Amino acid sequence: MIIVTSDRIVGQEIVETVGMVRGGTVRARHLGKDILSLFRNMVGGEMHEYTKILAEAREHALDRMADEARSLGAHAIVDVRFSTSDIAQGAAEILVYGTAVKLEAGTEDV
Repeated sequence: MIIVTSDRIVGQEIVETVGMVRGGTVRARHLGKDILSLFRNMVGGEMHEYTKILAEAREHALDRMADEARSLGAHAIVDVRFSTSDIAQGAAEILVYGTAVKLEAGTEDV
């Protein structure tokens, strides 16, 4: 599955728009990781624990979006965007969305 943030794929011809696809996940903070991050916040630096949690959440959301696109027969997803929102204290939603498309025959394996 080709996934891009642009509206086209270089060297590929989009022949059909399938429709909007999305994937999302809600992640809650972890008490143990909160304590480690609290110490990092005092001395400064990157909060690696949160970086890892968010990276995993983005990948999970991308996988769900790609699965939806495949189920619709799409070869690629263009115009991909991420959105994040707090939904409760200590929990955030990661949403990814884009436009599922079909490519000219023979080009979808690139």
